[in-house]
Amino acid sequence: MAVIATIMNTATGQPIQKMTFGRMPKPWASFNLATGELVTADRVDVGKPAPGKFVAPVSVWVTPKK
Repeated sequence: MAVIATIMNTATGQPIQKMTFGRMPKPWASFNLATGELVTADRVDVGKPAPGKFVAPVSVWVTPKK
């Protein structure tokens, strides 16, 4: 089952993009953003699912160089 995560900017707290991972990303995972920039995950947050829902929101926090 794929994991859809929101990529968040650590400096601003704003979402950067949505990304699909084949499995839960690790806190040290490196990946490319849509802009082509290589980033490393600072932390991964898993929230509580909404009432009556199964899918939990996942946020991956990164620090872009730009």
